[in-house]
Amino acid sequence: MDFQLSGEQTLIVDTVRNFLEKEVYPHEKLVEETGAVPKELGVEIAKKCKEIGFFAANFPSELGGGGLNHLEFTLLERELGRGSNALTIFFGRPSGILMACNEQQKEKYLFPAIKGEKFDALAMTEPGAGSDVRGMECTAQKKGGDWIVNGTKHFISHADIADFIIVFIATGEEETAKGKKKKISCFLVDRGTPGFEICKGYNSVSHRGYQNCILRFEDCKLSDEQILGEVHKGFEIANEWLYGTRLTVAATSVGRARRAFELTLPFTIEREQFGKKISQFQGVSFQLADMITEIDAADLLTLSAASKLDKKLPVNREIASAKLYATEMLARVTDTCIQLHGGMGLMDDLPFERFWRDARVERIWDGTSEIQKHIISRELLRPLED
Repeated sequence: MDFQLSGEQTLIVDTVRNFLEKEVYPHEKLVEETGAVPKELGVEIAKKCKEIGFFAANFPSELGGGGLNHLEFTLLERELGRGSNALTIFFGRPSGILMACNEQQKEKYLFPAIKGEKFDALAMTEPGAGSDVRGMECTAQKKGGDWIVNGTKHFISHADIADFIIVFIATGEEETAKGKKKKISCFLVDRGTPGFEICKGYNSVSHRGYQNCILRFEDCKLSDEQILGEVHKGFEIANEWLYGTRLTVAATSVGRARRAFELTLPFTIEREQFGKKISQFQGVSFQLADMITEIDAADLLTLSAASKLDKKLPVNREIASAKLYATEMLARVTDTCIQLHGGMGLMDDLPFERFWRDARVERIWDGTSEIQKHIISRELLRPLED
């Protein structure tokens, strides 16, 4: 399998990296110090993203998007991973699940999202239902012509800047061989809907300025027109459009690890201890070798999975492997970079303590490492058990 980048793919990588260096990196320290992105700065980043033609690059060109395939979009996400999440979120990538919109919903949600007129956020997780999505307690009951929603969602990324939220809600139960299971439906919920509140979330050590929010529903009325897909078929559209988000986490983890490594490598030539450059010590040079090998391995796992997606091949296991390995690799690489910088590695004068903190959440969101191992082993064993 040849992963030599074409001229067009190289242009994507170079354009996005240049954008980060000019429009994102200069503001990262401000975000770290304040824990927030000034509204006008977010608007400016989104505006400049549109100017270079990369807003909604993950959507088909016939709908007004950038028309990138999975491999090209993974290359884009890999580069964005080098920057602060709080800032790169404005480099617009609406949720792919909006492709499930019907004609009426396209006009209200999909096309405005592609044009950058509206921002979306995705809500599944609840205080008592993280990896166990079927355990969600946020419910919608049909009363008359409306759905009445009650419950709470939390850890909802960038809901603070969203104009509407894509929310997965329990709309009933069904009997299965393994007992009762929740039926899940997906709703499009506008900010400002009566009975719906977007609240400030928790203070996280990872990705400062990239807010997680709490959503509260109290007798919130939603109509059938706000259901994305079909009633009780939320899992079907999630499986069709969302499982690739794990590939995004893998790609951004590779990008962040490579930035940390590229900042560390020259330092090992510059720093001297005991009259020698520290790179001349085998204990250091071997750590450099280990890091670059792991980064390259994670990169290839990720690009291979993206390539298979483009070929419409079964790729669930490969995506899980990429997400598992890349996020675990990022934790090891950022930790080693701090170690090689010594005490200064932990000071906020350098970005490594931020990379280290940010790395921690990657093994949790979009499916924990344990969930990825479950997916991988299940895909291996199922054919043998049938």
